[in-house]
Amino acid sequence: MALIPKSRTARRRLLVVMTAAPILALAVALAMYGLRDSISYFYTPAQAAAAHVPPGRAIQLGGLVTQGSVVRRAGGDVAFTVTDRKASTRVIYQGDLPDLFREGQGVVALGAYDRSGVFVASQVLAKHDERYMPRELTRALKAQGAWRGDGAQGAYDTRGRGA
Repeated sequence: MALIPKSRTARRRLLVVMTAAPILALAVALAMYGLRDSISYFYTPAQAAAAHVPPGRAIQLGGLVTQGSVVRRAGGDVAFTVTDRKASTRVIYQGDLPDLFREGQGVVALGAYDRSGVFVASQVLAKHDERYMPRELTRALKAQGAWRGDGAQGAYDTRGRGA
């Protein structure tokens, strides 16, 4: 069996494919390189610690707000701790929190870690009712064994809706 086809049209097709493939691969590589800073990964505190997220990289941090951790400071800053029951991360947010933000409830904060390891949030998203938890957070908590369990007070099902 010959590597180069004998038919003239088959050779042309092969030449077109061999020329187009590297160009297409280069275009995809350049697009991925250009988008690398705009991709926002979702982490729980334990996943972020294990991944050693570099300071300044935009991520989404999800978990439960630790009871008694919310501190409102002068100047409008709010500091609180997000946990996934394996690790905790201190979060600082400048601005008004959503009306449904509560201690012990699920939250997703968008932002980046600073050099001291504190997560500086640019946006905080809270659940929309007392039973909702983002699907990504539910999966991550279950995967880490930090799930509160079905049937427990405040338990959530796998579809992210109240049980």
